[in-house]
Amino acid sequence: MSSSIAASAVPADPATRDRILAAARTHFFAYGYSALTMDGLAAELGMSKKTLYVHFPSKDAIVEEILRDFVANVRASADTLFGDTSLSFTVKLHRFSEAMVKRLRVSPFIFRDLQRAAPHLFRHMEELRHKNIPHIFGLLLREGQAAGMVRVDIDAEFAVEFWRPAIQALMHPDTLERLQLSPDEMFRRSINLFFGGILTPAGRKDHEKHLTP
Repeated sequence: MSSSIAASAVPADPATRDRILAAARTHFFAYGYSALTMDGLAAELGMSKKTLYVHFPSKDAIVEEILRDFVANVRASADTLFGDTSLSFTVKLHRFSEAMVKRLRVSPFIFRDLQRAAPHLFRHMEELRHKNIPHIFGLLLREGQAAGMVRVDIDAEFAVEFWRPAIQALMHPDTLERLQLSPDEMFRRSINLFFGGILTPAGRKDHEKHLTP
Protein backbone atom coordinates (compact mmCIF):
# COMPACT_ATOMS: atom_id res chain seq x y z
CA MET A 1 0.00 0.00 0.00
CA SER A 2 1.44 3.40 -0.99
CA SER A 3 2.00 6.16 1.54
CA SER A 4 -0.63 8.37 -0.12
CA ILE A 5 -3.27 5.61 -0.04
CA ALA A 6 -2.53 4.68 3.56
CA ALA A 7 -2.61 8.35 4.56
CA SER A 8 -6.15 8.81 3.28
CA ALA A 9 -7.50 7.27 6.50
CA VAL A 10 -5.90 10.05 8.58
CA PRO A 11 -7.74 13.40 8.62
CA ALA A 12 -5.87 16.48 7.46
CA ASP A 13 -5.30 19.29 9.94
CA PRO A 14 -4.62 22.94 8.96
CA ALA A 15 -2.30 23.52 11.92
CA THR A 16 -0.24 20.45 11.04
CA ARG A 17 -0.10 21.55 7.43
CA ASP A 18 1.22 24.95 8.51
CA ARG A 19 3.88 23.26 10.70
CA ILE A 20 5.02 21.16 7.77
CA LEU A 21 5.23 24.16 5.48
CA ALA A 22 7.11 26.26 8.05
CA ALA A 23 9.72 23.55 8.64
CA ALA A 24 10.06 22.78 4.94
CA ARG A 25 10.35 26.48 4.06
CA THR A 26 13.20 27.01 6.54
CA HIS A 27 15.02 23.91 5.29
CA PHE A 28 14.47 24.71 1.62
CA PHE A 29 15.81 28.26 1.78
CA ALA A 30 18.75 27.19 3.95
CA TYR A 31 19.86 24.02 2.16
CA GLY A 32 17.98 23.76 -1.12
CA TYR A 33 15.60 21.39 -2.84
CA SER A 34 17.89 18.36 -2.94
CA ALA A 35 18.51 18.35 0.80
CA LEU A 36 14.80 18.45 1.61
CA THR A 37 13.40 14.93 2.02
CA MET A 38 10.11 13.57 3.25
CA ASP A 39 11.96 11.24 5.64
CA GLY A 40 14.01 14.08 7.09
CA LEU A 41 11.01 16.37 7.36
CA ALA A 42 8.93 13.75 9.17
CA ALA A 43 11.77 13.08 11.60
CA GLU A 44 12.33 16.79 12.26
CA LEU A 45 8.64 17.32 12.96
CA GLY A 46 8.31 14.18 15.04
CA MET A 47 5.51 12.80 12.89
CA SER A 48 5.04 9.74 10.74
CA LYS A 49 5.45 9.88 6.97
CA LYS A 50 1.83 8.73 6.83
CA THR A 51 0.75 11.99 8.50
CA LEU A 52 3.04 13.96 6.21
CA TYR A 53 1.47 12.43 3.12
CA VAL A 54 -2.04 13.28 4.36
CA HIS A 55 -1.20 16.95 3.93
CA PHE A 56 1.12 16.82 0.91
CA PRO A 57 1.32 14.03 -1.68
CA SER A 58 5.00 14.68 -2.42
CA LYS A 59 8.03 16.83 -1.77
CA ASP A 60 7.35 18.66 -5.02
CA ALA A 61 3.88 19.59 -3.76
CA ILE A 62 5.45 21.11 -0.65
CA VAL A 63 8.04 23.10 -2.59
CA GLU A 64 5.42 24.29 -5.08
CA GLU A 65 3.37 25.58 -2.15
CA ILE A 66 6.44 27.28 -0.65
CA LEU A 67 7.11 29.09 -3.94
CA ARG A 68 3.46 30.05 -4.36
CA ASP A 69 3.31 31.38 -0.79
CA PHE A 70 6.53 33.35 -1.28
CA VAL A 71 5.20 35.12 -4.37
CA ALA A 72 1.74 35.66 -2.84
CA ASN A 73 3.31 37.22 0.27
CA VAL A 74 5.43 39.55 -1.86
CA ARG A 75 2.34 40.71 -3.72
CA ALA A 76 0.20 41.10 -0.59
CA SER A 77 2.94 43.05 1.19
CA ALA A 78 3.40 45.30 -1.83
CA ASP A 79 -0.34 45.97 -2.08
CA THR A 80 -0.46 46.92 1.61
CA LEU A 81 2.59 49.15 1.31
CA PHE A 82 1.46 50.92 -1.85
CA GLY A 83 -2.00 51.40 -0.39
CA ASP A 84 -0.62 53.41 2.53
CA THR A 85 -1.43 57.00 1.61
CA SER A 86 0.62 58.36 4.52
CA LEU A 87 3.91 57.37 2.83
CA SER A 88 5.67 59.13 -0.03
CA PHE A 89 6.48 57.28 -3.24
CA THR A 90 10.21 57.15 -2.56
CA VAL A 91 9.66 55.78 0.96
CA LYS A 92 7.47 53.06 -0.54
CA LEU A 93 10.08 52.29 -3.18
CA HIS A 94 12.78 52.08 -0.52
CA ARG A 95 10.74 49.89 1.82
CA PHE A 96 9.70 47.56 -0.97
CA SER A 97 13.29 47.23 -2.14
CA GLU A 98 14.60 46.56 1.36
CA ALA A 99 11.86 43.99 2.03
CA MET A 100 12.78 42.16 -1.18
CA VAL A 101 16.46 42.27 -0.34
CA LYS A 102 15.72 40.59 3.01
CA ARG A 103 13.56 37.94 1.32
CA LEU A 104 16.31 37.21 -1.19
CA ARG A 105 19.09 36.74 1.34
CA VAL A 106 19.62 33.15 0.26
CA SER A 107 22.49 31.34 -1.38
CA PRO A 108 22.56 31.42 -5.20
CA PHE A 109 22.91 27.64 -4.85
CA ILE A 110 19.19 27.47 -4.01
CA PHE A 111 18.26 28.56 -7.53
CA ARG A 112 20.88 26.40 -9.24
CA ASP A 113 19.90 23.35 -7.21
CA LEU A 114 16.22 23.83 -8.05
CA GLN A 115 17.03 24.32 -11.73
CA ARG A 116 19.06 21.08 -11.88
CA ALA A 117 17.09 18.82 -9.56
CA ALA A 118 13.55 19.99 -10.31
CA PRO A 119 13.47 21.99 -13.56
CA HIS A 120 9.66 21.93 -13.63
CA LEU A 121 9.59 23.74 -10.26
CA PHE A 122 12.26 26.17 -11.42
CA ARG A 123 10.06 27.01 -14.41
CA HIS A 124 7.09 27.34 -12.06
CA MET A 125 9.04 29.84 -9.95
CA GLU A 126 9.88 31.89 -13.04
CA GLU A 127 6.25 31.79 -14.19
CA LEU A 128 5.06 33.08 -10.82
CA ARG A 129 7.61 35.89 -10.92
CA HIS A 130 6.61 36.66 -14.51
CA LYS A 131 3.00 37.19 -13.41
CA ASN A 132 3.87 39.23 -10.31
CA ILE A 133 6.18 41.76 -11.93
CA PRO A 134 3.58 43.66 -14.03
CA HIS A 135 1.27 44.08 -11.06
CA ILE A 136 3.86 45.28 -8.55
CA PHE A 137 6.00 47.42 -10.83
CA GLY A 138 2.97 48.75 -12.64
CA LEU A 139 1.73 50.08 -9.29
CA LEU A 140 5.13 51.58 -8.51
CA LEU A 141 5.49 53.32 -11.85
CA ARG A 142 1.96 54.72 -11.99
CA GLU A 143 2.15 56.00 -8.43
CA GLY A 144 5.58 57.47 -9.07
CA GLN A 145 4.32 59.33 -12.11
CA ALA A 146 1.29 60.64 -10.23
CA ALA A 147 3.61 61.93 -7.49
CA GLY A 148 5.95 63.59 -9.98
CA MET A 149 8.80 61.29 -9.01
CA VAL A 150 8.88 59.17 -12.18
CA ARG A 151 9.23 60.75 -15.60
CA VAL A 152 5.84 61.14 -17.29
CA ASP A 153 7.40 60.62 -20.73
CA ILE A 154 8.04 56.99 -19.71
CA ASP A 155 5.40 54.54 -20.93
CA ALA A 156 4.71 52.56 -17.74
CA GLU A 157 3.54 49.46 -19.60
CA PHE A 158 6.63 49.48 -21.81
CA ALA A 159 8.91 50.00 -18.80
CA VAL A 160 7.36 47.00 -17.02
CA GLU A 161 7.84 44.81 -20.09
CA PHE A 162 11.43 46.01 -20.28
CA TRP A 163 12.03 45.22 -16.60
CA ARG A 164 10.35 41.79 -16.60
CA PRO A 165 12.81 39.86 -18.84
CA ALA A 166 15.71 41.84 -17.43
CA ILE A 167 15.13 40.79 -13.82
CA GLN A 168 14.33 37.23 -14.90
CA ALA A 169 17.68 37.03 -16.67
CA LEU A 170 19.58 38.70 -13.84
CA MET A 171 18.15 36.28 -11.26
CA HIS A 172 19.03 33.26 -13.38
CA PRO A 173 21.66 30.98 -11.79
CA ASP A 174 24.01 31.44 -14.77
CA THR A 175 24.02 35.22 -14.35
CA LEU A 176 24.38 35.08 -10.56
CA GLU A 177 27.39 32.77 -10.93
CA ARG A 178 28.97 34.75 -13.75
CA LEU A 179 28.74 38.05 -11.85
CA GLN A 180 29.47 36.42 -8.48
CA LEU A 181 26.51 38.14 -6.86
CA SER A 182 23.96 36.93 -4.33
CA PRO A 183 20.26 37.27 -5.19
CA ASP A 184 19.73 40.09 -2.69
CA GLU A 185 22.66 42.14 -3.99
CA MET A 186 21.58 41.53 -7.59
CA PHE A 187 18.10 42.82 -6.79
CA ARG A 188 19.44 45.88 -4.96
CA ARG A 189 21.69 46.86 -7.85
CA SER A 190 19.00 46.16 -10.42
CA ILE A 191 16.29 48.28 -8.83
CA ASN A 192 18.69 51.17 -8.18
CA LEU A 193 19.85 51.11 -11.81
CA PHE A 194 16.33 50.77 -13.21
CA PHE A 195 14.70 53.49 -11.14
CA GLY A 196 17.76 55.69 -11.31
CA GLY A 197 17.09 56.03 -15.03
CA ILE A 198 13.38 56.82 -14.88
CA LEU A 199 13.08 59.05 -11.83
CA THR A 200 12.69 62.79 -12.21
CA PRO A 201 15.48 64.97 -10.76
CA ALA A 202 13.34 65.48 -7.65
CA GLY A 203 12.58 61.79 -7.43
CA ARG A 204 16.23 60.84 -7.85
CA LYS A 205 17.30 63.29 -5.16
CA ASP A 206 14.71 61.94 -2.75
CA HIS A 207 15.51 58.32 -3.65
CA GLU A 208 19.24 58.83 -3.01
CA LYS A 209 18.49 59.79 0.59
CA HIS A 210 17.40 56.21 1.23
CA LEU A 211 20.15 54.36 -0.61
CA THR A 212 22.33 52.03 1.45
CA PRO A 213 25.95 53.28 1.34
